[in-house]
Amino acid sequence: MEGFPLSYQDVGLLLGGLILFLYGILQMSSGLEKAVGPRLRSIFEKLNSSPFRGLFIGALVTAIVQSSSAVTVLTVTFVNAGLLTLEGALGIIFGANIGTTITAQLVAFKLTSVAPYFLFIGFLTLFFGRRKYVRNVGEAILGFGMIFMGLSLMESSLHALRSWAPFHNAMITMGKYPILGILTGAGITGIIQSSSVTTSIVVALATKGGIDLSSAVPIILGANIGTCVTALIASIGTNISAKRTALAHLFF
Repeated sequence: MEGFPLSYQDVGLLLGGLILFLYGILQMSSGLEKAVGPRLRSIFEKLNSSPFRGLFIGALVTAIVQSSSAVTVLTVTFVNAGLLTLEGALGIIFGANIGTTITAQLVAFKLTSVAPYFLFIGFLTLFFGRRKYVRNVGEAILGFGMIFMGLSLMESSLHALRSWAPFHNAMITMGKYPILGILTGAGITGIIQSSSVTTSIVVALATKGGIDLSSAVPIILGANIGTCVTALIASIGTNISAKRTALAHLFF
């Protein structure tokens, strides 16, 4: 596109950073799920009597495994299997939607400068840890470092976008017509299946002055709607309570 401000090197940095960011999330989630996953089933089965306890557990588990989709799909599955009631599942669903925001908050803390140290510690722990649990934690730490290294690369590549007129005009339009921003955020997240990625890119743009609050908020709201696609797909062919659980996730 004529006048496009990003060079081939910038595009390469953006794609490389995005891949590293995505792989970092998968790596961290995988490590933490291996470390705490076996305990999730027994924890979830005890939450039928206390939605407020479910809210806390849902938020905590999602903050740890960094995937509201994984927690909500697991919840829908447990409801369909009769291990969770709808009332118990609602608390977990609401908590999961709160816990997933920790990713954006971590990004806002600007941990990119210490990312190499997390990579180093994670590598040592993963490859030299003697116990399986320690290696799983090392895998999670390594993924954590990848997330912020990827974010650092994306921030560097997106710097030139803030002065590009078409992009600037698009952000102004989304600020004036929030429904466009919501649809954009929902569409992108529905495709890539990660509200954390969409949110983090928006935060990275905001860091470089490429997007203001009035444009960012609708995209963030849309991202939270788009991430519900996973649970809705998981509810296909399940019982009525499981379907209601997935719809509760969407309505929330």
